[in-house]
Amino acid sequence: MGDVAMAAHPIIALTNAYPDLKVTVLTNSFFSPFFENIPNVSVITLDKKGKHKGVLGLKKLSNEIKSLGVDAIADFHGVLRTNILKNLLRFSNIPFIQINKGRTEKKALTRSKNKILKPLKTSHQRYIEVLRNLGFKVELQANDVLSKRRLATKTQELIGQNTKKWIGIAPFAQHKGKVYPYEKIEAIIEQLNSTNAYHIFLFGGGEKEASMLNKTATTFSNATNMAGRVSFSEELALISNLDLMLSMDSGNGHLAALFGVPVITLWGVTHPFAGFTPFGQPLEHSLFPELEKFPLIPTSIYGNKFPEGYELAAASISIKKVLEKIYQF
Repeated sequence: MGDVAMAAHPIIALTNAYPDLKVTVLTNSFFSPFFENIPNVSVITLDKKGKHKGVLGLKKLSNEIKSLGVDAIADFHGVLRTNILKNLLRFSNIPFIQINKGRTEKKALTRSKNKILKPLKTSHQRYIEVLRNLGFKVELQANDVLSKRRLATKTQELIGQNTKKWIGIAPFAQHKGKVYPYEKIEAIIEQLNSTNAYHIFLFGGGEKEASMLNKTATTFSNATNMAGRVSFSEELALISNLDLMLSMDSGNGHLAALFGVPVITLWGVTHPFAGFTPFGQPLEHSLFPELEKFPLIPTSIYGNKFPEGYELAAASISIKKVLEKIYQF
C-alpha cells in the first residue's frame, strides 16, 4: 500500500508539469482513492484473481492497455507481473521504462559486515527517474500532495464536534521488526488523553488489530477507533484532516503524507536511508532506536530480517521522547 501511495506524488508532479497529458494508472481497485481528483488522471483496475489471473489474464490486460492507445508506460514497481507485461508488449513499440530499485546499494545498506550507511534515493525520486527516462522534465515539489477532503456524514457522526487537535496513531506494521510495543503506545495515548487537548484517532486493519484498538478507545475518552468502521475512502478523508500522524514505518504514514499532514515515524530495524520516508517529512520527524545497542540497523529493507534480540529495537525509543516530539506540533 505504501508503495502505491508514494506513487501519487510524482504523478501529481507530472500532471502539474504537463497539464494536457492524460495519465492512466493501473492498480488494484482498493488503491483507486489515492488518485481521485488529480487532473487528467484515470484508473484501470487490476483483477488479479479474476480476468487478469495468470499469464493468459496478463495477455488480456496487455491487449486492454494497447486498446487505450497509450504512448508510453512507466513501471514504478518492477515486479514479476510487470516484467511479464513488458514481454507481452515488446512488439507493440510502446516505450516501457522500469524502475531501478537499487538492490545492490540496498544490500550494502543492510548487510552486517562492511555496511555502507548512507542515504539512498527515495522511492519518490526513483519514480521521478522513470518519468525522466521517458523524456518528461519533471521535478518533485513540496506541494505535490492531495487536497484535504470533506468528511463523510458517517465519519462526522462517529467523531462528533470538537476543537481539539486531531492526532492519528497507527501502531501496527506488517513485520515484527518495525513495531513499537503496544503497551508503550497505550502509555502515550494515556498521556495525550490526560491533557484533554487532543482527539486521538486509532488506525489499523484486521480483526485482531481492530479489537485491540477498540479496547483502547473504550478506555480513553478522547480516543476513537476507526478500524473497520468506515470505508477506505472515508478513512482517507479523515486522515487528510489530521493535524499529525504517529506511525510505524508502514503504510499509514504514507497515507497522511499524501495530504501534506506531518508524520512522526517510529523506526525499528529499518531506516529512512533506504528511501521509504513519508513524502516531505524531514529527518527530525523520524525517531530511532538506541543505535549503540543495535548497531546493525538497518538489518533489512522491509523489517522481516533481523538478528536475535533486534525485534526489541523499536522498544528502546522512550515514551518521553515520543511525547516531546508530538508536543512540538
